[in-house]
Amino acid sequence: MNKGNKKDTPTTIAQLVESSNQSGGEATYQNMKSGVRNIGAGGFDKGSNRVNILDRLIEKNMLVAGSNLGRNIQDDYRRVKRPLVSNACGKNKLMVERGNLILVTSSIPGEGKTYSSVNLALSIAQEVDNTVLLVDCDVAKQGVSRLLGVNGSRGLSDVLESDKLTLADVLMQTDVQNLRLVSAGKHNESMAELLASQRMSALVDEIASRYTDRIIIFDGPPLLPTPQTQILAGLVGQVVFVVEAGKTPQSLVSEALALIPEEQATGLLLNKNEGISGRGGYYYGYYGDED
Repeated sequence: MNKGNKKDTPTTIAQLVESSNQSGGEATYQNMKSGVRNIGAGGFDKGSNRVNILDRLIEKNMLVAGSNLGRNIQDDYRRVKRPLVSNACGKNKLMVERGNLILVTSSIPGEGKTYSSVNLALSIAQEVDNTVLLVDCDVAKQGVSRLLGVNGSRGLSDVLESDKLTLADVLMQTDVQNLRLVSAGKHNESMAELLASQRMSALVDEIASRYTDRIIIFDGPPLLPTPQTQILAGLVGQVVFVVEAGKTPQSLVSEALALIPEEQATGLLLNKNEGISGRGGYYYGYYGDED
């Protein structure tokens, strides 16, 4: 199977924009390759903490009942999550190793990555058969942790740094059904090395194989400013790559995508795309060249 030529990014981005315009800017699933691209397929049910995040989510107009987020955006995320859930726990789960581990990233800051991570987690949490663990891996910015008001609490970096802590020690129950959370933890200058450690590898192995009904979403830093996300991309089964429509230069997108292992199932999420409908929306399609 052709795993995709990452030199063909401008053509692929153009296809995404053209297809999204034709669909009115909606997050329509489209496989960009002929044949099926390998895309693959968790959690700890008792956390030591409980946090209330629902009010903050409503205040921030996220994808929960009671917010003012439009029905169109809710439907967009339903379209975005469908192939991801299928690859993680559905009919395609045998085709992708660690498909229940999903990394959300972008090329540069400011493309809506964290917003997309949280809303994607909230949308998947509405599934009948799955639960979601959202992990903030951006220790420097702590976007997810700040948005949800849990920055400053023990999190991923603390678990990786100390052999006395487990993920269960820092896992947080939330007041959103089926959603659990792990914050970024304290700032650590050696985070790249910690993510590349055997401890991180063992942690990922356990949650991928032991909890196959749980989908784990890692909110990683943008790819270009830091090496951390490239390490994370090698640990997961699926990558959601957020691109801000009309802003991100194709050269940066191409440079960032080249850092993702070719065997990874990489989907492009075109964010803030208006298309012909004149409304903001999302478009999702798989990255790769035509066979």
